[in-house]
Amino acid sequence: MSKAIVIIPTYNERENISLIIEAVFSLPKQFHVLIVDDGSPDGTADLVKSLQGKFNSESIQLHLMERKGKQGLGTAYIAGFKYAIEKGYEFILEMDADFSHDPKDLVLLLRACEEEGNDVSIGSRYVTGVNVVNWPMSRVLLSYCASMYVRYITNIPVRDTTAGFVCYRKGVLEAIQLDKIKFVGYAFQIEMKFKSWKRGFKLKEVPIIFTERTRGQSKMSAGIFKEAFLGVIQLQVQSWFTNYKVN
Repeated sequence: MSKAIVIIPTYNERENISLIIEAVFSLPKQFHVLIVDDGSPDGTADLVKSLQGKFNSESIQLHLMERKGKQGLGTAYIAGFKYAIEKGYEFILEMDADFSHDPKDLVLLLRACEEEGNDVSIGSRYVTGVNVVNWPMSRVLLSYCASMYVRYITNIPVRDTTAGFVCYRKGVLEAIQLDKIKFVGYAFQIEMKFKSWKRGFKLKEVPIIFTERTRGQSKMSAGIFKEAFLGVIQLQVQSWFTNYKVN
């Protein structure tokens, strides 16, 4: 059985889901996959079910969790994290379904934790400059400045704090107390990294190239950015009154 599972949340990703699953299972390193689908009207979950018979062995397993309605990215990941912990996976990775994250980089993220001894590895767009393809300059600046803002407010030593391409050791997710994670959008990614760092876990940024989706529709919205902007201040203030256990 693989020690690593990749969690991919979906909402209307029928155009991408088969391709991303095939790409993960074609990697030289063994990963299992968990799709967390929020009731996609386009039949994403049905397509995943049709593939489960094909991908069902000790080395490759395709899991599906179906939820009713669109409940937010953060809650999808938390549900997936709990599932992975319960099933005994040692390394739990998260990525998007739309190929903005290159599946080949999963191997690099896993290596950073499994072989190099890090607790959290982050697929970073900004650790070696700005590595983003097909984004308008306005969005590049917004994303880059958002991460600079998070670093300024919290002092977290991470350049890409909003990254959604991450590998966690199981122990990190167990220590974070997932039921106390408050944010569901962009701020969810910030909160996870912030609380991992505050608990003394070792974080490493792995340089990647982020490519804007070519199929399907982006889920980004103004509300997500607002949550992140205000959430960072809230996280920092709360940290003043929290006794984090350092490992």
